Amino acid sequence: MNMQNNKPRILGFVGATASGKTSLALEVAKRLPCEILCMDSMQIYRGMDIGTAKPTAAEQSIAPHYMIDIVDPADSYSVAQYVDSAHHLIADILSRNHVPVLVGGTGLYLQGLSLPMNYGGLPSDPAMRQQLTDDLAQIGPEMLHARLQSVDPITAARLHPNDTRRVIRALEIFHLTGTPMSQHKTPTDADSPYRFSLYAIDWPRAELHQRINLRVDLMIQNGLLDEVERLVRSGVPADAQSMQGLGYKELLPVLSNKAALPSAVEQIKTGTRNYARRQLIWFRRDKRIEWIDKDHLPSAAEHIINNWKE
Repeated sequence: MNMQNNKPRILGFVGATASGKTSLALEVAKRLPCEILCMDSMQIYRGMDIGTAKPTAAEQSIAPHYMIDIVDPADSYSVAQYVDSAHHLIADILSRNHVPVLVGGTGLYLQGLSLPMNYGGLPSDPAMRQQLTDDLAQIGPEMLHARLQSVDPITAARLHPNDTRRVIRALEIFHLTGTPMSQHKTPTDADSPYRFSLYAIDWPRAELHQRINLRVDLMIQNGLLDEVERLVRSGVPADAQSMQGLGYKELLPVLSNKAALPSAVEQIKTGTRNYARRQLIWFRRDKRIEWIDKDHLPSAAEHIINNWKE
C-alpha cells in the first residue's frame, strides 16, 4: 500500500506577489467545495487591507476564508503560531469533506505546514538572540543582512534587510547548528503530513513587474496613505512587525514630512519587485509545484480541477 495516498490532500496556490494567485484560486473554488486559508504574513493583520491586497468582501463570499484579520497590528505573530492554527483549521475543513486551499506567498508558512517538525522546532538560545539584537543596534540592518548573506545566501535572498526578526532567527539557527536554515530541511511529499497539489503562475519578469507597478499605483489611488495614517493614529508603533511590511514602512516618513510621496511610491515598487524575486527563488526550489504559463491561465482552473478529481 502507498502510505502517501492515505494522507489528507491540500490544494495550494503559491508564488510571487501580484501573480494572480487569488484570482485563480477563486476560479477553482467556484467549482470545487473549497475553503481557503490565506497564507500571507501580512493579511493576518486587522486594519491592513489595501497594502496587503487582502481579498475583498465579494471575493471572500465565493468561499469561506480563514487566517485573515486575526492579529492586532501592534502585536507580533510567529510562523509556529500560524502553523498551529492552520493545522486545526485544515482538520476542521477535512471533517466536512471540503477541500483545504492555501493561497499566498509566504514560503515559511508553507514550509512549516509541510514538515513534521515546524519551523519553531528548530533550536533557540535567548543569549545568542540578544547578542544578535545588540549587533543589529550597532551595525544596522544592512550589515546584519550581509552577514546572513555570507553564511546562508538562499535565506538571505528571500528576506528583506528590514525583516530583522527573521534575519536574526536565521543567523541564530546557523550559529547554533552550524548549518544554514535553508539546508535544515526541504519539504517533500514523503515527509509531509499532507499530500500537496501546489500551483504557481509563471510570468515573464517584465510582465510581472508591470503587474506589480500597476498594483502599487492602485493601492495609492485607493487610499493606502490614509490607511497607514489610521494605523499610526490608532497607536500602532512604527517598529511593529506589521509596519515592516512593504507599502507601510515606506509611507511612514511621508506622514512625518520626511519624504515625498512620489519617492516613497517608487521605493514601494522597487521593494515589491525585489520581494517577488526572493519569493521566486524560494518557490523554484520546491519540486512539488506545477508552474502554469500565464498564457495557459484561461484553461488553468479546469486543468487543476481535473487533476484534483483524478
